[in-house]
Amino acid sequence: MLQTLIEVDVSKPAAEQGGVIHNRWHPDLPMVEMVKPGSSFRVQCLDWTGGQILDSDSANDIRDVDLTQVHYLSGPIGVEGAEPGDLLVVDILDIGTLAESDWGFTGLFAKSNGGGFLTDHYPDARKACWNFEGIYAQSRHIPGVRFAGLMHPGLIGCLPSADLLKMWNAREQALIATDPNRVPELALPPNPASAVMGRLTGSAAQAAAQEGARTVPPREHGGNCDIKNLSRGAKVYFPVYVKNAGLSMGDIHFSQGDGEITFCGAIEMAGWIDLHVEVIKGGMEKYGIKNPIFKPSPLEPRYSNYLIFEGISVDEAGEQYYLDAHVAYRQACLNAIAYLKKFGYTGEQAYAILGTAPVEGHISGIVDIPNACATLWIPAEIFDFDIMPNASGPEIMVSGGADLAMAG
Repeated sequence: MLQTLIEVDVSKPAAEQGGVIHNRWHPDLPMVEMVKPGSSFRVQCLDWTGGQILDSDSANDIRDVDLTQVHYLSGPIGVEGAEPGDLLVVDILDIGTLAESDWGFTGLFAKSNGGGFLTDHYPDARKACWNFEGIYAQSRHIPGVRFAGLMHPGLIGCLPSADLLKMWNAREQALIATDPNRVPELALPPNPASAVMGRLTGSAAQAAAQEGARTVPPREHGGNCDIKNLSRGAKVYFPVYVKNAGLSMGDIHFSQGDGEITFCGAIEMAGWIDLHVEVIKGGMEKYGIKNPIFKPSPLEPRYSNYLIFEGISVDEAGEQYYLDAHVAYRQACLNAIAYLKKFGYTGEQAYAILGTAPVEGHISGIVDIPNACATLWIPAEIFDFDIMPNASGPEIMVSGGADLAMAG
């Protein structure tokens, strides 16, 4: 087993983890460990909320979750000799659950607290808890479905430079200014409330918290990309923006569908990741890279029987949009949910399945004006009944009152 470079204690708050956790991006964060190129090591991670969500049958914790805290990341880890303009090459060697926290959760966030891709249709807080059986997951809240997971870090990236941080904050604030009272917000500006700044202390920590970038979106440095195929055997080439790179990670998922559509849509968990790092000197210019590039894992759940749902860029009210892939993918998801409800699932259960199971999302057409075409591929084998259409029509296969947990 590799040396564990960063350890966490899931029974303690993130701020009491010895300075190895942060939840804002800032170039002044001190490295918590230094490694040489060619090193391999293990990193433990809290779940993305830092233990705010419980394995229970109430969604009060989802309703009340404090999103100013998230995401909790382990790091940053410095790589000796890495300089701005280089590429940091990160191999994901292995990934797994922590023995003391061998379960996961999925949340539908309230519209007033983050929402999700379909928040106008599902505006209330709901939750599903998942049990792990080796590589498989199943939930007492969603009967009739069991699937193999593809564990991966939802969030991994390097520290931004001061100039890059300034650019992020300026462009996101400009977006917020177009509709400052929108619910949910268009973007999340810096917020010192609940900021955990690693090993920065005193006035330096306070100053960094005032401008540190929130971890919610992906950006040029990587971050919250939520790419489900970054599992065992994957390789990532990260642009380096600060000396020693500053690699951090967290938000580990047991499984996820493409798009993580419920926002807290994956099966979220605490866990560990084994990594190997190398450096390509001058790699950003050599390869014309400003965002990370990825080589996916050679491993994936082996499903071959899919039912594919199409969506086009015409919204629920019949309004036409021009080649809008976001609208098209939303329609594909809504079409899939309407179909799964015919077998007895509630809309919330079907929504959660699309966020957690290894569904595939594709932009199938982006040139045929005026309609973009997006597709959602559901592996039929994850259900313990036949979901394919037939002449006799669908049967109610899911009953007994099970549903996602609700807030009281």
